[in-house]
Amino acid sequence: MAVSFDFRIRFPFLLLALGFGSGSAADRWQRFAAPAPLHSKAQFSSWPRFNGPSDDAKSPESRLLEEWSDSGPSLVWSLEKGAGYASPAISGDVLVLFHRMEDRELVEARAAETGKPIWAHSYPIVYEDRFGYSPGPRASPVIHEDKVFAHGVTAWLTCLDLESGRVLWKRDLEKEFGVPRYFFGKGSNPIVAGKNLILNVGGGANQCMVGFDLLTGETSWILEDSWGASYSSPVLARFYDRLVCLALTGGESKPPDGGLLILDPLTGEALTRFPWRSRQYESANACPPVPLGENCVFLSECYGQGSIILRIADDFSAEVIWSDASLGIHWMTPVVKDGMIFGVSGRHQLGAEVFCLDWRKGAVLWREPIVWRQEISGVDRSLQLFRGSWLLAQERFWCLSELGSFLRIDLNSEGWRIEQSFQPFFAPETWTMPALSRGLLYLMQNEKDRATGKSSRLLCFDLRQQ
Repeated sequence: MAVSFDFRIRFPFLLLALGFGSGSAADRWQRFAAPAPLHSKAQFSSWPRFNGPSDDAKSPESRLLEEWSDSGPSLVWSLEKGAGYASPAISGDVLVLFHRMEDRELVEARAAETGKPIWAHSYPIVYEDRFGYSPGPRASPVIHEDKVFAHGVTAWLTCLDLESGRVLWKRDLEKEFGVPRYFFGKGSNPIVAGKNLILNVGGGANQCMVGFDLLTGETSWILEDSWGASYSSPVLARFYDRLVCLALTGGESKPPDGGLLILDPLTGEALTRFPWRSRQYESANACPPVPLGENCVFLSECYGQGSIILRIADDFSAEVIWSDASLGIHWMTPVVKDGMIFGVSGRHQLGAEVFCLDWRKGAVLWREPIVWRQEISGVDRSLQLFRGSWLLAQERFWCLSELGSFLRIDLNSEGWRIEQSFQPFFAPETWTMPALSRGLLYLMQNEKDRATGKSSRLLCFDLRQQ
């Protein structure tokens, strides 16, 4: 059931249950300041999927704030959120958040500039992570034209109308495809190609990749393969002027098999099957494949295989042109800039290192932790980026550390330099990459702030430069 916020208050009990009531105890939303107007010459874009408008963790936005005070950019609004690691999706003036509140997964739309509620849709969920991590959704919502797609932690796939929140169609993939319950639930993000929504389903009868009709939700095609699902998300690329989909599969398949599948996203035809997975069953591939140009692709994981670069021939056979088992990304999306791949290697928080790889030469130019000192609650602390995440805008990396530090860093072939930083919160499990749209920065705090005691929140900051 969708609830629209045009004051058709026919369901006041549901509004209160979801935290949209008028009382202060139920009000999760706070406004702090109006953002500056967009500069007349600013270039801006939406952020419709977790890796941004071009699906590569890059933003074309310009006229972004160059300097801010020690307390950081102006906080525009905040919203208390529930469990989950999904990032928000933004299209125009609408932001969509996907998270879990108590025993329901909740998709809610907010005004991107003010945080004002627009609509909400929720459904019951029964799931607990066997390792004690968040029981909420891992996959971020996808906005495409007038639709929102949400892939829940138990493999519910829901399509909603962006304007009203009305359910257009839904599929219980766990039940329909016999999807096994893996380590951390379902986590692969869907991607749109043509008339299809593509998902690494990993069904029990070898339904590895599935295309769903955008309008009806009906199954368009199934690519059958014994390699199961992973937490890596499929991406689109062009090889030999042909649109293809790259999927790093099998992160939790049993037996431990998996690798790169290259397929036709319109028909589901398999073009390449390159085995590449740790022999450890307890492995969870999460880093997406990264197209490099020149018909090459970069893959990375942190359970023994490390990193690899493949060159795809015109018959779609794959050739290894570089590999390094010691360089392994856990989940973040590496970014390609000036012929270099910048990423964070490390399975655990301690020992994580930022690296710069000249992929054409097959040379790691440098790898080291990014470390700085910062005062938090009156205590001078030594902080690190750890297994952080970032996006690229204005030729700089806008980084969110694993403990909630935000930094703008100049990364290049010679090293790194922190240009600006602030501490919006101090909380573990900050594993959700930032989002940027129309000069506004959105950060996800997934755990309680250890400095202030504030609960999990979505924070919106003003990066508009005047």
